Amino acid sequence: MSQEQSTNEPPVAVVGGGRFGWGLADTAARHGRRVILWSRRPQRPATEAIHVTQELGELAAAELIFVAVPSAFVGEVAGRLGEHLDGAHLLVHVSRGLVGDELRPLSAILREVTPCRRIGALGGPVVADALSRGEPGGGIVGTRFPEVRDAVRGALGRSTLRIYSTDDVMGVEVAMTLVGLLSVAVGFARAMGVGPATLAVMGTRGMAEAARIGASFGGRIETFGGLAGFGDLMAAIAGDTRPELGVGARLAGGMSPAEAAREAGAHIEGLAVARRIADHVERAGVQAPLTGLLATLFEGKISAEGMIKALMARRVGEE
Repeated sequence: MSQEQSTNEPPVAVVGGGRFGWGLADTAARHGRRVILWSRRPQRPATEAIHVTQELGELAAAELIFVAVPSAFVGEVAGRLGEHLDGAHLLVHVSRGLVGDELRPLSAILREVTPCRRIGALGGPVVADALSRGEPGGGIVGTRFPEVRDAVRGALGRSTLRIYSTDDVMGVEVAMTLVGLLSVAVGFARAMGVGPATLAVMGTRGMAEAARIGASFGGRIETFGGLAGFGDLMAAIAGDTRPELGVGARLAGGMSPAEAAREAGAHIEGLAVARRIADHVERAGVQAPLTGLLATLFEGKISAEGMIKALMARRVGEE
């Protein structure tokens, strides 16, 4: 057990035993916190500081609970977890997804299926492997509750991991989703040999679209220029270890989305949500051509060369 661990603080809980769940658990344990990690099929053994369980009820001993399962499964898992919780618990999700055809944010799902009201979303350039290794970095928690912000900082934030905050929860959740989508595109483009200038155009225009899409959901445009949006995408372009990049590269190699995600060993939210985002863009009248082209690309209805040609052929407007 870490020498700095305090037995006076409640444990931190993590729902999900994937790479991100373990990254959060490793970080909290490194900072001296006891951790309870729930997983249906534990992939790693427990440690002195990290207790692994298959019983959701054990997580009620924590105050702060991170939800690190794919967005498609959050409602089902959180609904069962909610049977053991009350209003004293704090929930923070890390999933890069919006749920259903209505593209509902996960904060709304958590509020609906649990008795918890103090909820947040942790986004930004926070990557599982970097968390487990303790590399310097930063993230942003979107929440309207200062106690959620402080709890996340207390569990994860030290000199090597800077945790910023905003009350624009919707902006953070939409940014997380769209950067996940764009990260797949970055991996695809790099595998296709696209040069830095084209990547720069794609990334810049992609974030401009993301900001417009976020505003259509009620998020603030400035959120997309910070860690939740542009900062997160910069880390992907720089080549961090997020699985979306590997999935994009596999798609470029001719794999189907299902095969690429299976080989990456991760549930990639961007692939699942791309078409629904594109449909929302069309209904809302938002100018977001790259988003629509990416959805078409992931469906195999356009080639990479065709997508780039279509994107570059569009009329140039004001920056």
